[in-house]
Amino acid sequence: MTEQRKPRVVADTPLADSVLELMNDRVELLPWDVALEGCDEPVDGLYTYGHLEVDGAVMDRLPGLKVISNFGVGVDHINVQDARDRNIPVGNTPNVLNGATADMALTLMLASGRRLVEGDVFARSDEFTHYDPGYMLGREIHSETVGIVGMGRIGLEVAKRCLGFNMRILYYNRRERTDLPPELNATYTSFDDLLTQSDYVVLVCPLTDETRGLIGAEQFSRMKSTAILINIARGGVVDTDALTSALKNNEIYHAGLDVTEPEPLPRGHELLGLPNVTIAPHLGSATEQTRFKMAELSVENLMLGLAGEPLKTTV
Repeated sequence: MTEQRKPRVVADTPLADSVLELMNDRVELLPWDVALEGCDEPVDGLYTYGHLEVDGAVMDRLPGLKVISNFGVGVDHINVQDARDRNIPVGNTPNVLNGATADMALTLMLASGRRLVEGDVFARSDEFTHYDPGYMLGREIHSETVGIVGMGRIGLEVAKRCLGFNMRILYYNRRERTDLPPELNATYTSFDDLLTQSDYVVLVCPLTDETRGLIGAEQFSRMKSTAILINIARGGVVDTDALTSALKNNEIYHAGLDVTEPEPLPRGHELLGLPNVTIAPHLGSATEQTRFKMAELSVENLMLGLAGEPLKTTV
């Protein structure tokens, strides 16, 4: 009797230890080069972190591809329509990272408003010789107005946290939501009104053709000079050149970025040298608990797809 082969999976490496442990030697892992060079033998699955583009050409180079599993919610690096045209399900990891990512939004709001990174650098320097009540004055968060762009699952979690700071909550979405908790007292508004009224503009929308470059020079000109931009969505939602100019010219007060375009920014990029921007290396879901849940769900989707069964979560 011929021994049944393990499913062959092309992986965007390096794989996290948690992912490898959950795969538990149940698949034969192939390097990403196979997706670029093609393969004569069947390839059953593709596992990606979002580092590399997955389009129809990549799919066609992997004969017999049954499933694409993404470690993360955003799938802007995957041409989902190409996958649908080929009847290949695409799995992602919604819900399990909502809380951690919303926490990151509040982290950046607090760090940006209170100039925490600047303060840390100053506190470690030789210049810090005495307390002075006149230095490092920042912006408050409590009782201010937050404008959330994208009131999906993560946007809702951001709003819940802002309620704890007694913030006035505005939101802009593709459509008004009638199912929001009444205690939020969240107001659905136009994009322009959100920009002009908000002290904190929090981007939580997906990156699509419609949202690419959503925040550019025109939008910055409508924001308050004391406003703070927070981006936990995708870097491409913001025009990086326009953001750099707005910060240099003090059109807005500060920006807190968990994502950039490109990512990472080239070393020496002008944005990296500005004092009124706080940049994190895409840490939105980077907690031990959440990343393990993401690993569990993404591997479960992969194994279900390899078995020809419906995925637990699909795009």
